[in-house]
Amino acid sequence: MFPALPEDELHDLAQSIKAEGQHKPIILGRDGVLLDGRNRLAACELVGVEPRFTRYEGNNPTALILAANLCRRHVSKGQQAMIGAMARPFSGHSLRTHAKLHAMSLSRLSAANVVLEHAPDLAEKVRLGTLGLDAAYAEAGDRKARTAALIAQHNELRQHAPDLATQVTEGTLTLDAATATLHQRLEDERLRRRVKEVDAIRQADGEPGPSHTELAEQGEITWEEAHHRAEQHHAQRQATIQGAQQSLEQIARNWTAVQDLAVHLNMPYADEVLDGLTLGARALATRLTSQV
Repeated sequence: MFPALPEDELHDLAQSIKAEGQHKPIILGRDGVLLDGRNRLAACELVGVEPRFTRYEGNNPTALILAANLCRRHVSKGQQAMIGAMARPFSGHSLRTHAKLHAMSLSRLSAANVVLEHAPDLAEKVRLGTLGLDAAYAEAGDRKARTAALIAQHNELRQHAPDLATQVTEGTLTLDAATATLHQRLEDERLRRRVKEVDAIRQADGEPGPSHTELAEQGEITWEEAHHRAEQHHAQRQATIQGAQQSLEQIARNWTAVQDLAVHLNMPYADEVLDGLTLGARALATRLTSQV
């Protein structure tokens, strides 16, 4: 799990052992598996010195390995975090507990865990020291986002277009093409719903003639054209409603004049008012005063 010493440092260690002896024993597990001291063993073999061993009698060899190696000078903080993340599953600890037990930065350990989960190929490079943790974490974040987007696309297809999802699974349709087809379907459905909504309003208003829906279903116009006409009708209807509202508001603001005219009907005042109006306005005034 821990990277070996660079060749020049291994030679320095070998010469030190040859000159001064092996200060720390190489630790083996109960089954003879090497737990700590790989570099010391290689150095001894390099200069022909008989290595000195000891046996670990504890119950947590993973903790021993981490404790013995995480603080080695040739291992960077990023490497330490990655090695810690790789070893954590063997301990069963949470990230927080693992960081606390081994005096590691929780944020750095969390970043290493993201890399390990979403970019395991980069995790190995971080462990070996050929790639920095920050760079690997940035790329892992991008991969995580892309994966999430792909999953969202798949979920959308399964929910709204299982036939397209099946084609993607079978490899007969790309995910992007399937998504584009789905979005076109949804847009077509939206247009049709809108056309039918406007047609229902037209029918309720008592407008004659075939509906836009009928024309589209009969193939006389496309649904896009039907939608265009429906929106035009809706805009014109809204403008007419707004104009009528404004006119009625104006009548309401001037209703006292109508009431005053009604009081003075058949009097010179009323005659002069009506004489100054157009024929249309005079007819309207007559009808209004009859309602007062």
